[in-house]
Amino acid sequence: MTPATLTPVRPQRTAPAPPRSRFRRRGPFLTPYVFVAPFYVVFAAFGLYPLVYALQLSFTDWKGAGEARFIGLDNYTYLLTSEEFWSSLGNSAVMWLLIVPVQIVGGLAAAVLLANARLRLRGMFRVAFIAPFVTPLVAMAQVWIVAFDKDYGLVNHLLGLVGLPHVDWLASTAWAKPTLALLFLWKTTGFAIIILLAGLQAVPADVYEAAALDGASRQRQFWSLTLPLVRRSIAFLIVVQTLAVFQMFAEPFVVTKGGPYGSTTTGGLYLYNHITASDLGTGAANSFLLVLLVFALSLLSVRLLRSRDE
Repeated sequence: MTPATLTPVRPQRTAPAPPRSRFRRRGPFLTPYVFVAPFYVVFAAFGLYPLVYALQLSFTDWKGAGEARFIGLDNYTYLLTSEEFWSSLGNSAVMWLLIVPVQIVGGLAAAVLLANARLRLRGMFRVAFIAPFVTPLVAMAQVWIVAFDKDYGLVNHLLGLVGLPHVDWLASTAWAKPTLALLFLWKTTGFAIIILLAGLQAVPADVYEAAALDGASRQRQFWSLTLPLVRRSIAFLIVVQTLAVFQMFAEPFVVTKGGPYGSTTTGGLYLYNHITASDLGTGAANSFLLVLLVFALSLLSVRLLRSRDE
């Protein structure tokens, strides 16, 4: 008996798939870039191009009309040898000393209190601290002008009740800077508290529990745990507030107009004076010098607050 002969089955021919277009072949690769492209287009148009143009403008003499005349480093030389420029930086440095250390210490103390779960009315206190930060600055500046008026201000009225003499807060070279610093503190300390409170809440609770089991006191926990663990939040806050202080413009512009005798002319207000005088080349050079100064100060702050294991 012969085995049955098997007839081989011929495979059916299938029509070849249509060629995929180049865009379809590269579709998965290009998709992420298509979604992020709008950001880069907007950044290039409204961020990168103005920055490059301002850098180019800083090497020219241009009054806002006509052709810009290239003058090299003359704008930078003029600013670096200008007494008014260094005076504005000195005013900003004094304002920094009056604002940032006080804000770090006070903001950290308030954040520690608000992080305590046993504190009653925590929500109300958080709203009270953040309310000045979201209030328009011009409105607060007008309140400051009225409150610190020499003759009719509330502050001098309270001083008179306890037998102290009236102080010319806004027209005295000795008191104008502290008055503006107090306004800046009132306005932005809520922001500092939010940053520091976020850093405190990111610390695991079991770290404090382990320290308590080892017999560490509250003060020891604060110095050995809280401060090192919120170091990055403090560094970030110092960088942001350093930038804000050296760019401070609205507070002296509305309250003191840079006076008396230029004692409250900050770096930001001095830059604005160049713009209003149509000296755009010098103003552009001034802005880049401020950027370099703030960058150096921020880098120094970050390096000083960096932990040894980083």
